[in-house]
Amino acid sequence: MSEETKIIERKDVPHGAVMLFGFPDVGLVGVIAASHIISELNLTEVAYMDSRLLPPLIVLHEGLPHSPIRIFGNHDTLLAVSETAISAEAIYPIMHTLIDWGRDKNVKLMISMSGIPVQDRQDVKELKVFAAASSPEILKMVHDKGIEILREGYMVGPQATMMQYCATTGVPAITLLGQCFFNYPDPEAAAEVLKELANIIGIKVDISKLLEKGEEIRLKARDVMRRTQQELSKMKKTREYDIPLYVS
Repeated sequence: MSEETKIIERKDVPHGAVMLFGFPDVGLVGVIAASHIISELNLTEVAYMDSRLLPPLIVLHEGLPHSPIRIFGNHDTLLAVSETAISAEAIYPIMHTLIDWGRDKNVKLMISMSGIPVQDRQDVKELKVFAAASSPEILKMVHDKGIEILREGYMVGPQATMMQYCATTGVPAITLLGQCFFNYPDPEAAAEVLKELANIIGIKVDISKLLEKGEEIRLKARDVMRRTQQELSKMKKTREYDIPLYVS
């Protein structure tokens, strides 16, 4: 951890857990899924990030101040979630710090929950979830679970940095990408990602509650979505529609 980004532990942190990531992105899929997991599993805050790279803000819950990036957990699950959009300049050091911290805790698998924008989302009846992985072995495991692999394409944002750094450092990692709206909070996409998360690690959450509160979630999340859009446009997030060109 650098001097400008560090993680402060508030409670004992389990070793050998699965570490999940939910950061603002298209459709706020990861954030919505993370919030639902915290509620359903009654996870408690075990650590938070202190960083000069974050905007000068705090998040108030029940009148008390909290860092916008916190880590929740229980005996076998850790979940890092951000309640504010992360600037392009801050993504690398913040994600590297979180992953290095997870490595110190002997995390056995890291999973980023995110979205991938789909054109004419309002007309899509059955949303797909795609996966990418940090190694051929993990990719095979995901494929054997029946999850469709994102074989060609671009990844942009926190999950892209997470995937690259985990591949470089040898940390088993998966990114789950649910088809979603580009610029609207998408609880339905988050629900589909949670289904596949359960498929991989057996985590049990009731997604019916998430779907019932869809409109309420969309209203609550609209300000975060607006700020996230501003950062995504700087990162050229729409490139995920493109297919990369390989020259052999």
